[in-house]
Amino acid sequence: MSSQLPAIRSAVRPFLEKLEAGDRIVVAVSGGADSLALAYALSKEVSKLALQLSAVTIDHQLQDGSNKQAELVVEQMKSIGLDCEIKKVKVEITEGLEASARKARYEAFDSLDTEAVFLGHTHNDQAETVLLGLSRGSGTRSLSGMAEVNGKYIRAFLNITREQTEDACKEIGLIPWNDPHNKDSQFARVRVRTEALPILEKTIGPGISDALVRSAALLRDDADALDQWAEQEILGLALDDLGCAYLAGLPRAIRSRIIRRAIYACGAPSGSVSSEHVAAIEALICAWNGQGPAHLPGGVKVERFSGRLSLSRHQP
Repeated sequence: MSSQLPAIRSAVRPFLEKLEAGDRIVVAVSGGADSLALAYALSKEVSKLALQLSAVTIDHQLQDGSNKQAELVVEQMKSIGLDCEIKKVKVEITEGLEASARKARYEAFDSLDTEAVFLGHTHNDQAETVLLGLSRGSGTRSLSGMAEVNGKYIRAFLNITREQTEDACKEIGLIPWNDPHNKDSQFARVRVRTEALPILEKTIGPGISDALVRSAALLRDDADALDQWAEQEILGLALDDLGCAYLAGLPRAIRSRIIRRAIYACGAPSGSVSSEHVAAIEALICAWNGQGPAHLPGGVKVERFSGRLSLSRHQP
């Protein structure tokens, strides 16, 4: 078996080289093979650069003994020369365990005083994300999967497979933790990983994961172009007072982006606007028959007056 260490180190190098000397960077480590291998690769490559690297592990406090697992991560990070902080979070179950835990985790990451947070998502995770998006009838942005760089978040392993990280950990001598949640079929992502993708590989043929990731890259290009077009249209618009005739004359993909942007600009919480919400506004624009206003998350109200869309927000 050939060594995976050159591959994982090469994967992180271009991202590190784009950072400024003196930047503080953090690697998020769950204890799984993906994040352990990522931490190792970063620790080796950062030694050549004037960057400050440390690790953080999140204790979601959802399982008995989670504090001990967090302490094991600290010990493994110490073995490769990294300081590691344990951040305890309280998971408020508001939208399912998986989504709620993710929200709490990213709130903790957002609070870090750092220029970059490296995350261990792999090629396998990207394929799973795209297939989940397809199952939910998502649009181009969701189907384009996870971005390598999104603000301060960097996913350097999207072209590295989970199997490569597991092999790398064996070479390094790091012992991955197998999160019991990763085998719990109540979670849709677990069912995709353990059932859906293997069935597709068996019935259609090998290479399904690679094909899904290629499709994601193509869709990302399309989504980026549509976003740029929508941004050009938005310039000069008053987003709380939009002409319906103007909006109706735009392609639906552009119109829906302007609608979402307007709703968020009015005060809807980030990530709260669904396709159903957008469809309700579409009806006000393109299927007007005197219907009443649309009430959206965050107290946002959208109504049509004299051929124009008016957006306002009710403050509780």
